[in-house]
Amino acid sequence: MIYWITFLFGSLIGSFLNVCIVRIPEEESIVTPRSHCPHCQKGIRFYDNIPLLSFIFLRGRCRDCRHPISWQYPLIEFLTGALAVLCLWKFPQPEVATLWFLSFICPLLVVSFIDLKHFLIPDSISLPFILVGLGVRLILTNFAQPFGVLQDSFLGILIGAGGLFLVGKTYELIQKREGIGRGDVKLMAMIGAFLGWKAVLFVFLLSSFLGSLVGVFLMIFRRFGLQSQLPYGPFLSLAAVLQLFWGISILNAYFSLVKRLFSLF
Repeated sequence: MIYWITFLFGSLIGSFLNVCIVRIPEEESIVTPRSHCPHCQKGIRFYDNIPLLSFIFLRGRCRDCRHPISWQYPLIEFLTGALAVLCLWKFPQPEVATLWFLSFICPLLVVSFIDLKHFLIPDSISLPFILVGLGVRLILTNFAQPFGVLQDSFLGILIGAGGLFLVGKTYELIQKREGIGRGDVKLMAMIGAFLGWKAVLFVFLLSSFLGSLVGVFLMIFRRFGLQSQLPYGPFLSLAAVLQLFWGISILNAYFSLVKRLFSLF
């Protein structure tokens, strides 16, 4: 029952995240006006704003103008609910799970979908949450050894953002075009603040692998050219979430695989 309640809570938060994803790139208030159909501008009734269920009952169309509702809305609501459940599974203490979910998972989800749609990572999310990340690390350790905790976070910021910036500049010098945007660098700084310097190395390697994998797939099956743009924010975010939930397990599996491969020779 607690997981169903958690899923419901997460999907409600997801409904708000949808507002953020739509309005932040347009520099609009996320508070006012209330939710409305982007086509007919009619306000959405409270009973038409129930996560997931309203989309099903309305058959994916606005009640007033019958224009199709974007699949982004139920997708975000489902993902947010599922990630809330994963947080509770990973961190059995509800207050710890809630802190990670609201302060880290939700901003990454918003950033990912904005970057996918607009090739943009808003400073209004990544920069403030660098400070939030420092605060969360202190809270989760009950302010024990605060200098050590802050040192780890600051190194995460410097190594994550600095390393990504150097990689981007190197690519730019070789290819004569921008490869990694400043928004990605700031997002990496945010991730480093939350996870620390050791984890941020894993995030960098895993996000590079995931991005390359998707890029090769698109080149083969979607005629994706070498000059085509691919947003990097979603891969950084996905790698950060995987690190948070299964980082040690993934590393153990990787080293086990490498050990087996070497044993064959």
